[in-house]
Amino acid sequence: MKLFTHLRNLTAVAGILSLAACAGVPGQNAAADKTAAVPAKVVKLQQIRNATIKVEYAGTTFLIDPMLAGKGAYPGFEGTYNSQLRNPLVELPVPASEVARADAVILTHLHPDHWDEAAKQRLPKDMPIFTQNEVDAQAVRTDGFRDVRVLTENTVFEGTRLSKTSGQHGSDAMMQSPLGAILGTVSGVVFQRPGHKTVYVAGDTVWNDHVEEAIRDYRPDVIVLNAGYARVPGFDGSIIMGKEDIFRAYQFAPQATLIASHMEAVNHGMLTRKELRAYIAEKQMNPQRVRVPEDGESYMF
Repeated sequence: MKLFTHLRNLTAVAGILSLAACAGVPGQNAAADKTAAVPAKVVKLQQIRNATIKVEYAGTTFLIDPMLAGKGAYPGFEGTYNSQLRNPLVELPVPASEVARADAVILTHLHPDHWDEAAKQRLPKDMPIFTQNEVDAQAVRTDGFRDVRVLTENTVFEGTRLSKTSGQHGSDAMMQSPLGAILGTVSGVVFQRPGHKTVYVAGDTVWNDHVEEAIRDYRPDVIVLNAGYARVPGFDGSIIMGKEDIFRAYQFAPQATLIASHMEAVNHGMLTRKELRAYIAEKQMNPQRVRVPEDGESYMF
């Protein structure tokens, strides 16, 4: 199947082409974002594009899963839906140079829509980068980065506890097929610090026991779910979450505000923001608890 051959070589192809309750802050311009002071115990989350988000936590800025190339820089994922479209589908909402301003990077996994060639080229080689395991860490070191660290369940950076969580990048049927080796191992991360909201970024996972365990264990106040419902032909369901999973999370974690990310930026994502907002209304979910940010939009918690 062409999908398998293509996905195994996605990184090489990319190399060839170059986020108290919740108060929303509508899409801010780059200058405002750069100079805005976040109170010490307020958490700020900004949706950048795709799965790329920035979390400002206790004075430290974390950049998660950076995909920094311009619109249309890479071919669509061959063998997936709408593969004729080029990725990313939209431009960054702020300059890449602004997105790259961070104190540390967290990579939930190394698929090229989460860690692309443009990010590898633009980020400083001495930037602290956290990966899910040593295999990923070695790959990032090979890209020339010198301060690469492996996340654990009790990593501390600048006084903030970072806890790696597990996930599954597709259904059981997908993972048991040849596709499973390509989807690979994925992770999420939980941010914790006394006096601050606990934030859980689930990463590229479907809803399963891993997600429920993380919510039970950490009781997050804010949960970021990759909800674009990315699909591969020949399989039921998606390789990440969709609108029904947002409803599951809404019921399973009544204490939490949900943020839908990873939408409308890559070719195989099938769920639009408009459709998700209509579903939220249909299910009578509190829109203050389920946020569907536009690219560039920020929230403070």
